Amino acid sequence: MRKVLMLHGINHNMFGKRDPLQYGTITLGEIDTQLQALGSELGIQVESFQTNSEAAMCERIHRALEEGQDAVLINAGAWTHYSYGIRDALAILTCPVVELHMSNIHAREPFRHHSVFAEIVRGQICGFGMQSYLLALRAVAADIDRE
Repeated sequence: MRKVLMLHGINHNMFGKRDPLQYGTITLGEIDTQLQALGSELGIQVESFQTNSEAAMCERIHRALEEGQDAVLINAGAWTHYSYGIRDALAILTCPVVELHMSNIHAREPFRHHSVFAEIVRGQICGFGMQSYLLALRAVAADIDRE
């Protein structure tokens, strides 16, 4: 079975409570449940990991390389815009990496328009709320099948 790691970044444990106008009321648990269900349909084992620690995120990315993950999805939250440490960890991976965001980062505050991950990821999906996660999983499923 193909393996995909879903990385949830800083403050994502607060989905459902945090800025419902921007992120809706869906919780992280509900997002993970929907990813698991779609993963089952696609023949993909989805493992989710969330942390508010940049060091823990980098360590989990390093472990993904050792585990031979087939793809990595990442919604790094605010780290997207400034974490060169996470960027460098992602650059080590040899599998496809897709960056995703629930909100359209290009239509928000100017500091959110830039992603330090953009030049090293396979692609970016943003602005579709919960659907951004499912679209990203479908994208890597198709990508894995091509390889």
